[in-house]
Amino acid sequence: MSDKPAGKTPFHELVGAVEPLKGEISLLLKRAPEITPGTLERRRAAELPDGKERNYLSTTHIPLVEPHAELSFVRPGVQHGVFRRLRLGEYHFDTRLDLHGLGVEQARSAVFRLVRDCIAHDIRACLISHGRGAERRPAALLKSCVALWLPQLEEVLAFHSAPRHMGGTGATCVLLRKSDRARQENFEKHSKRSR
Repeated sequence: MSDKPAGKTPFHELVGAVEPLKGEISLLLKRAPEITPGTLERRRAAELPDGKERNYLSTTHIPLVEPHAELSFVRPGVQHGVFRRLRLGEYHFDTRLDLHGLGVEQARSAVFRLVRDCIAHDIRACLISHGRGAERRPAALLKSCVALWLPQLEEVLAFHSAPRHMGGTGATCVLLRKSDRARQENFEKHSKRSR
């Protein structure tokens, strides 16, 4: 009788003789994903005690824009019709932030908090009133800061200077991504339709 348990055959008997592959050994190496400064800041913020998120918006090297210049930004993947509606001010702007009279550091905190609060409360569109700053030195400083900060926030899908009746080039309409909760609700709503 065999000392092997019934139905159990050793692996080397199943496979047979094995010979090493001949030729050069090739490895498929993948590049590590690019780590942006914003990603590094978010990682550092995640390590902060008591859950406080560090504001990573830049206050150095702010490229100045002209006081009457039109601001416009759209992330890849945002549909043309969605951006057009934002540009025309056709969304319901649930929240408005007025930066008039604030310093750069106060405005930075306010913009950061606004975006975080909007996402937390499922608000998709907001209006930031920064003014033109044509009479100030340097001219249009807050407007320039807003133009620099908004693309740094990954929650911001698009922004555009407001239509004339909403403040014109002295205000900016902002479109934010859906919160994870809203995205899940939307998925469930549409998956029920397809059944």
